[in-house]
Amino acid sequence: MTELDPVIHAQARLRVVASLSALNVGDKIAFPRLQELLAMTAGNLSVHLRKLEDAGYVEISKTHRGRTPATLVRLSQRGRLAFEEYTEAIRALLDPTS
Repeated sequence: MTELDPVIHAQARLRVVASLSALNVGDKIAFPRLQELLAMTAGNLSVHLRKLEDAGYVEISKTHRGRTPATLVRLSQRGRLAFEEYTEAIRALLDPTS
């Protein structure tokens, strides 16, 4: 039986990774927009993003838009691969005959 990636498997992190995987490769999303999409508090989202960043699954960049600081998030190549492997493992668990 395939083991599920414990970094992704936590419900909140799974929601984050699934949302980021819907972006085109290399695209970034602003932290407040991701927070809005996921209906998470800033603190909760930050904690889960840190765990994903520590695993190398997301990349976070800080920049400015005019004078306003902006935090941008994207799924790394490693994160995209980990999510693909995770979804394959889930499919195998749900339908072991395939």
